[in-house]
Amino acid sequence: MIIKKTPEEIDKIAAAGEIHSRAMQLVAGKIAAGVTTGELDESVERFIRSQGAEPSFKGYNGFSGSICASPNSMVVHGIPGAYTLADGDILSVDIGVTLDGWVADAAVTFPVGEVTVEAESLMAVTEASLFDAVDQVQVGGRIGDISHAVQICAEADGFGVVRTLVGHGVGRSMHEDPQIPNFGPAGRGPKLEEGMVLAIEPMITAGAHEVRIAPDGWSIFTVDGSLSAHFEFTVAVTADGPRILTPWHELLGAPQ
Repeated sequence: MIIKKTPEEIDKIAAAGEIHSRAMQLVAGKIAAGVTTGELDESVERFIRSQGAEPSFKGYNGFSGSICASPNSMVVHGIPGAYTLADGDILSVDIGVTLDGWVADAAVTFPVGEVTVEAESLMAVTEASLFDAVDQVQVGGRIGDISHAVQICAEADGFGVVRTLVGHGVGRSMHEDPQIPNFGPAGRGPKLEEGMVLAIEPMITAGAHEVRIAPDGWSIFTVDGSLSAHFEFTVAVTADGPRILTPWHELLGAPQ
């Protein structure tokens, strides 16, 4: 069941999203060779709690981190810890913030130092596909319009679209209906209605789309070892069009 939110409830998610965006800005300032993903995790958790909020991921189904930190060929759900960033890495950072019972969820992929042309292109196209998807968040549209926009953008540049992982609704729970694939035909799926709140999250690879789950039960990697990027917003469907509730792009900069 899709749970629509009132304007007041959307404002509460936006308040969580403001904290989220500043947490992502904190991460951006700390990303450097020699930093561990565990150190990033500790900094983010400390900041989120200092704002009177809670890290949504901490303890979720037993997850041990406050962030998901996924380097290089790891697509999502990386457990932060001893992994030490090196020049040339890319790192996908996913953060959830819960404030007064409302969840904001979003992700950014960061370069570490100088990265390859392929990595730079992958990140740029994945981010662009997110903005293309957000443009489809219009009353009367369909979930499939969002999915199709991601696929068209990513595949036009020869990148792969992960099939088995999806975006989702978000609100008082971190994962609500509807599911939002990153591929498929436009004009299909649930109709977009005012008050829906969606976590839209393209997960794109530099190679094939197949993924595998690591022995830790959380980390998900590309099967072929290709690089992967992940960008995400929490977005509300409003009568005036899409409202981005996790506006990290305003602090980090929109795609060029």
